[in-house]
Amino acid sequence: MDAFITSLSSVGEIVLVIALGYWLRKSGKLADTFKGNISFLIMNVALPVSIFMSVITKLDRGKIVSLSSGLLYTFLSFLLGYVVAILLIYVFKIRKGRRGTFINMFVNANTIFIGMPLNLALFGKEAVPYFLIYYLMNTISTWAIGIFFISADDPTKEKGSKDSAGFNWKKLLPAPLIGFIVALVWIAFNIPTTFIESDKFPMLGKTFEMVGSLVTPLSLIYIGIILADAGLKSIHFDRDSVLALLGRFVIAPALMIGILVLFANGGAGVPSIEASTFIIQAAAPGLAVLPMLVGRSNGDVDYANNVVITSTVLFVIVVPILMQVINVLY
Repeated sequence: MDAFITSLSSVGEIVLVIALGYWLRKSGKLADTFKGNISFLIMNVALPVSIFMSVITKLDRGKIVSLSSGLLYTFLSFLLGYVVAILLIYVFKIRKGRRGTFINMFVNANTIFIGMPLNLALFGKEAVPYFLIYYLMNTISTWAIGIFFISADDPTKEKGSKDSAGFNWKKLLPAPLIGFIVALVWIAFNIPTTFIESDKFPMLGKTFEMVGSLVTPLSLIYIGIILADAGLKSIHFDRDSVLALLGRFVIAPALMIGILVLFANGGAGVPSIEASTFIIQAAAPGLAVLPMLVGRSNGDVDYANNVVITSTVLFVIVVPILMQVINVLY
């Protein structure tokens, strides 16, 4: 019961900050350009710094090697997610224009703007290395695989057309991931961290920490702005939307749990904080950029908007339930 109350409290804090962003936007206190500005600040400044600081202060060579098993768990969960989603497309005859959205809702999550702040609230900074493993796999999955399912789902293209979106390395290597890679190189070459130690260079170290701490509040305010712009009244539950939501909140975390239990029974000894992080991230809401990507491929943007907004709203109900499942398992 204590764990359930803790998870409710953590989710409650998140909801209040999201509500603040929603109110500020609805009341006209935030300009139309603010959403783009805050997104740039998070993705290109605060988040890379936060990830860099977390990695070099909490990881070493030995721990990085021990985290490699997490790549296997997440890889298998993404692979099975794609297989299940594609099968369900044919079973339920999901129409063209919605298939790319449907597949991405099953597999790829909003790890940045919701996944990371929630992970910090629930498990603290000790879980950051495990979050980064999931974030890495989610980024690769989204921009190396998911984007092509969306492009191939363009209903205006004739069957067999080879015209598709070009591969974009900039999307595969966003600033947060670059921050992660730089930190790994830093550790690999055993570069001293004296420049960020507060007792050696207090001004520089505290500046990095201050900038990195912007991620959580700004991310949640950003989500509130997104919800305000989209409008909660637009939410509806048709068959395809319900199936996509079941994939995001039930099937994806169930696949992750199954993989973790399988390896645990095989003697892998998955740490509880690692397993908890992977399970929560597997159920994070749909990608915030999904409607934009679907629009570029002439897909059903209304459907994409609906499942992303609905998954974001319902996530606050799903998290406490998932935390209870995690408490039973671990």
